[in-house]
Amino acid sequence: MSLTNTFKALGDRNRLRMVHALFQREELCACQLIELLEVSGATASRHMSILFQAGIVESRKDGRWVHYRLSQETVELNSMFKWLEVEIKNDFSFREDIKKLSQITSCEPDELRKKQREQACCT
Repeated sequence: MSLTNTFKALGDRNRLRMVHALFQREELCACQLIELLEVSGATASRHMSILFQAGIVESRKDGRWVHYRLSQETVELNSMFKWLEVEIKNDFSFREDIKKLSQITSCEPDELRKKQREQACCT
């Protein structure tokens, strides 16, 4: 894990929002992150790939879907993550993400995936 790659990965606001969401929940499905960021699946996947390559997140497959969580291997980054979490709390847009994330996670991932497929068919 390179410090430069870590900061590059966290240097994008959407990736920072993803990490913040993972601070709030132990694990999130890709469909939940797509809904939170309001981006395409390909865009969310590209962001998560960068975070994965930097060693910030880990993933697990569940059928066609991927679930993400903060990497357990980032023990050396814990103090930075704690600092980051405190700083993020002062940003209004991140507080809005927390509200939105609560709504998103109140819905079962299967329902969310169905909704996203239907929207993709209609556009």
